Amino acid sequence: MTRSTHEIPLTSPQATQALAQRIGQELRPGDVILLTGSIGVGKTHFARSLIQSLQDTPEDVPSPTFTLVQVYDTRAGELWHADLYRLGSPDECVELGLSDAFETAICLVEWPDRLEDLTPDTALSITLENAEQPDARLMSLSWTHDRWSTIVKGLQS
Repeated sequence: MTRSTHEIPLTSPQATQALAQRIGQELRPGDVILLTGSIGVGKTHFARSLIQSLQDTPEDVPSPTFTLVQVYDTRAGELWHADLYRLGSPDECVELGLSDAFETAICLVEWPDRLEDLTPDTALSITLENAEQPDARLMSLSWTHDRWSTIVKGLQS
């Protein structure tokens, strides 16, 4: 499979929020988004914005750093938001039920490197990095599954 990539400059937290909302509108059960970036770069802000955009009444979306997984019922189906930062092995991901959720729910996974060989081939990888301006970010997207090509192309318009 060929890996495709695309970069999107985000000038503000509001731009990150708007892009997360646009991506959220395209998601369906079985979609997995892997969020990578250093602490404080905006992974949880992105996830929170995406999740709230799929809720009829947006609710508080805390970081799952301590709970490891938060599950939400959304218009698009069940959504799992996982933060794997504190996990030590892929076996712990299996114990959380993530392997099954990858097939039946929308999954947003922060610190996906902890998945190792459990990482779904069909996932969209998003990396957030600080840009030169204080609140600006650079979002890098990469994927191999054709489904994401259509979605990413739609983000460019």
